[in-house]
Amino acid sequence: MKSVTISLLILVVVIVQSCSSVEPPKPNYPIPTEHQMAWQEMEFYGFIHFSINTFTDVEWGYGDKSPELFNPTELNVRQWVKVAKEAGMKGLILTDKHHDGFCLWPSEYTDYSVKNSPWKNGKGDVVKELAEACKEYGLKMGIYLSPWDRNHADYGKPEYIEYFRNQLTELLTNYGDIFEVWFDGANGGDGYYGGANEVRTVDKKTYYDWENTNALIRKLQPNAIIWSDNGPDARWVGNEHGFSYDTTWSPLLRDSIYGGMPEYKTKYAFGQENGTHWVPAEADVSIRPGWYYHKSEDNKVKTLKELLNIYYNSIGKNSTFLLNLPVDRRGIVNENDERQLKKLTAQLKVDFANNLALKVKTTASNVRGSSSTYNADNAVDNDKNTYWATDDNIIKSSITIDFEKPTLFNRFLIQEYIQLGQRVKQFSLEAEINGKWKTIDNQTTIGYKRILRLAEVTATKIRINIEDARGCPLISNIEVYHAPIIVDAPKISRNKKGEISLQAPEEGLIVYYTLNGETPTTASSKYSIPFLIEHPTVLKTISIDPATDRTSDIITENFDISKNLWKITTLKGAPITEQAIDENPLTNWIANKHTLSNYKIDLGKTTDIKGFTYTPTQGKRVSGVITHYIFYGSIDGKSWIQLSKGEFSNIVSNPIQQKVLFKKTTSVKYIKLIANKIMNDKDQATIAEIGVITK
Repeated sequence: MKSVTISLLILVVVIVQSCSSVEPPKPNYPIPTEHQMAWQEMEFYGFIHFSINTFTDVEWGYGDKSPELFNPTELNVRQWVKVAKEAGMKGLILTDKHHDGFCLWPSEYTDYSVKNSPWKNGKGDVVKELAEACKEYGLKMGIYLSPWDRNHADYGKPEYIEYFRNQLTELLTNYGDIFEVWFDGANGGDGYYGGANEVRTVDKKTYYDWENTNALIRKLQPNAIIWSDNGPDARWVGNEHGFSYDTTWSPLLRDSIYGGMPEYKTKYAFGQENGTHWVPAEADVSIRPGWYYHKSEDNKVKTLKELLNIYYNSIGKNSTFLLNLPVDRRGIVNENDERQLKKLTAQLKVDFANNLALKVKTTASNVRGSSSTYNADNAVDNDKNTYWATDDNIIKSSITIDFEKPTLFNRFLIQEYIQLGQRVKQFSLEAEINGKWKTIDNQTTIGYKRILRLAEVTATKIRINIEDARGCPLISNIEVYHAPIIVDAPKISRNKKGEISLQAPEEGLIVYYTLNGETPTTASSKYSIPFLIEHPTVLKTISIDPATDRTSDIITENFDISKNLWKITTLKGAPITEQAIDENPLTNWIANKHTLSNYKIDLGKTTDIKGFTYTPTQGKRVSGVITHYIFYGSIDGKSWIQLSKGEFSNIVSNPIQQKVLFKKTTSVKYIKLIANKIMNDKDQATIAEIGVITK
């Protein structure tokens, strides 16, 4: 009996030793550095666009405006930082120098800076004030330094690189720790260039000698993340909508990419399964249509639902979220922007208030070495350093979460232990409903974090099936939530006849509106069917949840004249298309650049106009965007006068509606938009919509 007991004890010891000596999974390269992991875990941080452009009301300055225009009346960087901190942001990146070359710090290498502005009598330093405020509030600070400088006389010459690095050195040595260095891919084009007023192009692959520039950053700020199209540490997501992709890899074929390459968006932005370097995505977007403050966009701040969509499509799709706050001419984050940001923060707190999967019962189809070190419970223990892992030869596997009672949910969050590489290529989610298993979603990559928004499901169990992976899967975290209904503003649309439709964002909400500029309430007009707006009108509308009396933000739309009488014809009068004047931004008129002058838009009657609008294609594939234009008007359709000529700044990266005001109001019956230049020097122009401004 004694010998049997000893034998059993020996067996237990052997089993315990066997379990404790299970080899950990080997890294699946590439893998993140310690600094990249710290950056990834920040998740949400802010951009601040503020400069001469704020006071000239443009997105891209030409570099020829006087520094005396920079004169904020109430500049308060502590307010910026406080707003960001309360929103849950972990850091702020300031546009220290944009393409126009104006510097927000008193650089000793140029006169084009705050030192020659009336703000604080030229003694101010925005970068210094922000660094001090970030330190006070516990936020990290990053810098944006535009490689392109439309002001500097030496841009395009070797001498400019020395100037660029001198300024970079100032920013990296005088303001404390920097968490991210942000380099824009826009490089070269027309500019002031010290009075030359010409077009200068550079070889984007070689001109900046990025290898040595990056080495300088590593020397001065070894912990900083270097951001650009190709990293080397983090990359652009490929659009300015803030959306990552259903399939988003952190590995990247980094050596195949250079900053500003035309095919980056279509070939490389989503990362590659066989990527050679770890270069995770950062999704950048502005809280308004533009990056800089424009008073005309005070009613265009993104709605709660739009901001939530961005959150779920950035952080929820293996990307970080960089949200821009355009500081206004006073020098503060505008009240409208702050209000929307607070709504986003409040909604996210509600969405993720109660993790239904925390420390619930779990089982797995396979556990690495049958060891407790890698068991399924690690995925629900709220510890980012533990993970469920399978044996090396087991790819297809599953983990089951048992709620032990019917549970209502509509959010599912899952994370990989990416310190050993991104692995999962395909997974599905099943729910046990009334004793039967049902597939409720199929997806591809996970990476650092994947969040699924689902239709409401009541299930007793859920099962995550790993169907394909680059090595044995490592799942560090699974969370399940039930998010409440979103009470957000209605969606507004108008057709060519001038009929207005108001669509509630969620089923069960009631929509009210006014047409006289007054604030809508439950006593206002209740929307039921489309109604007509033919003349300039201010529409205000809200959604209300009758069950809780929760009310959305008021959304305001300034409508101009309807396009009911409009038609597009050739100069000889033959009608051709309505896609550019059908009030549907999802349809496109594609016309050859060289033949656009042969077409005209007939407004139907003589109209006093003070400007025009151009909306480029709104499809997923951006093409045919007009970047430089001439706009003409005519009374008889034969004799034409030029009303405006210029550039649509940043329109390729941010293809939103462009508004151009003329120097004076002009009476016309016919208009036409000519493309002087189209993105990528193509010949086909794509026009989603053309409009006029009369009021």
